[in-house]
Amino acid sequence: MAKQIRSELGGRRHRSVSYAKWGYIFITPFFLVYLVFTLVPQLLTVYNSFFENYMDGLKQIGPTFVGFKNYITLFTPDKTGTIDILKYAGNTFILWILGAIPQFLIALLLAVFFTSYRLNIRGQGFFKTVIYMPNLIMASAFSMLFYTLFSNIGPVNQVLQSMGILDQPLDFFASKITVRSLVALMNFLMWFGNTTIVLMAGIMGIDQSLFESATIDGANAWKVFFRITMPLLMPIFVYCFITAMIGGIQMFDVPQVLTNGKGMPDRTSFTMVMYLNNFLQTSKDYGRSGAVSVIIFVITAVLGGIVYKTLAAQYQDPDAKKAERKARRLAKKGGNA
Repeated sequence: MAKQIRSELGGRRHRSVSYAKWGYIFITPFFLVYLVFTLVPQLLTVYNSFFENYMDGLKQIGPTFVGFKNYITLFTPDKTGTIDILKYAGNTFILWILGAIPQFLIALLLAVFFTSYRLNIRGQGFFKTVIYMPNLIMASAFSMLFYTLFSNIGPVNQVLQSMGILDQPLDFFASKITVRSLVALMNFLMWFGNTTIVLMAGIMGIDQSLFESATIDGANAWKVFFRITMPLLMPIFVYCFITAMIGGIQMFDVPQVLTNGKGMPDRTSFTMVMYLNNFLQTSKDYGRSGAVSVIIFVITAVLGGIVYKTLAAQYQDPDAKKAERKARRLAKKGGNA
């Protein structure tokens, strides 16, 4: 009887359900979308950068393979000795720095303020919503608002004149300092809320017992911030900094709308992506615009790598690095054997 039962049970094969394949199925759409809409266009951009391909009036010139001619042209000085792409890269860097420094300072201050267990601020959900709201406004709408506010007949000039500060309207768009300040101010207002919320999430992920222990040991707020909060928050801070830097290098919509695509005055607020867009608008020059795109990509990759290596080194575990190097040496020896 027992043998019969064992034989019947043995005849039934219990198939285990494998869920691993469903993971691959669910992530397949992402890779398909990335392949079609991101990777292929990137490769085509690099490919087109080696060709002369533009419109001369109604006449199509090219495509003709010219090698690195487009890159050489971009770095060739004009009659005044100015290399446009370097000038616009400098403009982009200055505009981003002017907005990024206050963005991270204010975001860090607010993140620490709202997550402080000492203060125990109520209504954090309300404050998070208010802080994040400017990020929901389209950059073009934000730029049009500032253009209206600071125009010669705008409310700002009218208020300053009514207060007796100005005798006549001030042309905010005729000065390099004011235009750059307005662009930086808009970038700050649009993005400091997003940075604040991300940093708040990072601080809230830190074990609160560390702060309590430091307070009991007599550490003041500065020591707690620089010796506990900031070192443990560094991975999140590096993420925010690199993403903000990538967005700054690709800055386009705010200065484009605010200056009507002219980068006034004297193209001192003209960015690299505006320079790229100029080739596409005027002559549909796919060759040089592709070269500019590749240069922007290289600059982004190099700066991102430098920032990551510089800041990430502060929170990487030395023992983990040592163990990793040892593992690599052992693997190498095993491979040679």
